[in-house]
Amino acid sequence: MTGTAGLSQDELKKLVGYKAVDDHVKSGMVVGLGTGSTAAFAVDRVGQKLKSGELKDIICIPTSERTREQAEKLGIPLCTLNEKSHIDVSIDGADEVDPDWNLVKGGGGALLREKMVEIVSDKFICIVDESKLCKGLGPGFPLPVEITPFCHEHTMRVVSKLPAIAPYLKEAVLRMGSSSTNKRDGDNIAITDNGNYIVDLHFKEILKDAPAAASQLKNTVGVVDHGLFINMATEVIVAGKEGVYI
Repeated sequence: MTGTAGLSQDELKKLVGYKAVDDHVKSGMVVGLGTGSTAAFAVDRVGQKLKSGELKDIICIPTSERTREQAEKLGIPLCTLNEKSHIDVSIDGADEVDPDWNLVKGGGGALLREKMVEIVSDKFICIVDESKLCKGLGPGFPLPVEITPFCHEHTMRVVSKLPAIAPYLKEAVLRMGSSSTNKRDGDNIAITDNGNYIVDLHFKEILKDAPAAASQLKNTVGVVDHGLFINMATEVIVAGKEGVYI
């Protein structure tokens, strides 16, 4: 445990971002770099340790254009999954974490690339502050679903009626403005890095069966991918009022 009393949310995010890199990233590794405000601190730490010479001969795979730009500014060597299909460790945040370590991710719009990178990682280290922990997925944070622009209204209707979704759903909202936030900040439909749309599913109740919801979403034609990350995290590092814990 590290003392964290009185630290701001950003300072807590920095603690877990740095700890994930210090504990899990070693020279010679292929490393997946996550997206979002917490993951950005982990990217900073990788850049620092490369610059100081503490880390050598690592190559990183970014999960978004934003992360790629940040990593390039820090001089971090990058590649894509085309060059490296196997990753030693990925570090990324989450929007919700349930007691089974199932996650909701994609508030920042990078869920497809994050999932592609993290699914082929030996270890996926999830870094969060305590506010992201929940009893069950659903009401605390909208679930993002990346869908094709073609007939998107139709796909939204189909998704809203899925048996593992419909009983708990309050509303399905098409993301507008910037794809990197689920708050409406513009009048145009948000476009992901992959040229798709995002529908955010707002729930009134906890999803009773998150794995079933994940499966039904994935099997819906028109859905590219979704923000339920089921059985993917190998470790969750949490910064809370009492300290940093795993």
